[in-house]
Amino acid sequence: MLTDNHGRPINYLRLAVTDRCNLRCFYCMPEHGLDWLSRVELLSYEELLRISSLMVGMGVNKIRITGGEPFVRRDIMQLLSSLSALPGLDELTITTNGVLTAPYVSELKRLGIRSVNLSLDTLDAARFFAITRRDEFAAVMHTLEQLLKHDIDVKINAVVMQGRNTQDILPLVELTRELPVSVRFIEEMPFNGDGHQFSGIAWDHVRIMEEIRQHHPQIIKAVDGPYSTSYNYNIPGHKGNVGVIAAYSRTFCGTCNRIRVTPTGILKTCLYDDGVLNLRDMLRTGNNDEEVKRALLYALKHRAADGHEAERLVKSTASIHQSMAVIGG
Repeated sequence: MLTDNHGRPINYLRLAVTDRCNLRCFYCMPEHGLDWLSRVELLSYEELLRISSLMVGMGVNKIRITGGEPFVRRDIMQLLSSLSALPGLDELTITTNGVLTAPYVSELKRLGIRSVNLSLDTLDAARFFAITRRDEFAAVMHTLEQLLKHDIDVKINAVVMQGRNTQDILPLVELTRELPVSVRFIEEMPFNGDGHQFSGIAWDHVRIMEEIRQHHPQIIKAVDGPYSTSYNYNIPGHKGNVGVIAAYSRTFCGTCNRIRVTPTGILKTCLYDDGVLNLRDMLRTGNNDEEVKRALLYALKHRAADGHEAERLVKSTASIHQSMAVIGG
């Protein structure tokens, strides 16, 4: 089993396959988008597979595919098929915005993908357009329907933003009454991609739960998994459940079991660091598997204790204002 210098097991890789996205969510990137990476800068299909295979061989047993939006990458289904066949990989999951996902749901099910995270900040079509700057609400809801139809577990991720969608907290909670979905409310983070100073959040995990509890006083704390990033709750009579992720407050760092690889192959041992190892360059300059493994082990043995320490150690303040599309969601 992989462990870091703080004794935390590392068995979860979040693998970003592209920086491109077909939405323009204001809290993630500017309206005109980003300066997209060229194809040569991105990890190739073969490099993505090699990195994944190496890490699974070292003890990683869960991989989540992220972006950008994974389904804008043309070879995504080929990659998912290859990853699903890796010996030792127990769980392969995806985070998607749902715009292009619906046609692939039956194939995802066939590949053994049992869980999908669906980004959805509102159940109102007009607010969806205001937040994403794209008229794709119907497509996302169709994806939700298809995922549930194929008995794939759905976690809806909603970023809570002052003045933008706080009125959607209760409607999203209400979604769990009749649907077997997990709705997770996420604190807003500084990764807005526009370089502007992030001044903090008005709605932290405590305030979000106060809002929910005010209207659902019968809500019950559920048992959280050993590496859960969310505080989870059940409401009597509801088929689904509710969770809150303290992504900005960073209260879950002590049990963090995950690492990230960005679309350009940069290893991040914390969401808030600015990258600790360039895996792409190691692969392209001829390093063999054992050399890459040694570099990975070294990086894990010099990991920040938590997200606050990682943020203090970044070399450039611009790193904290990157887009999540560049970092890997």
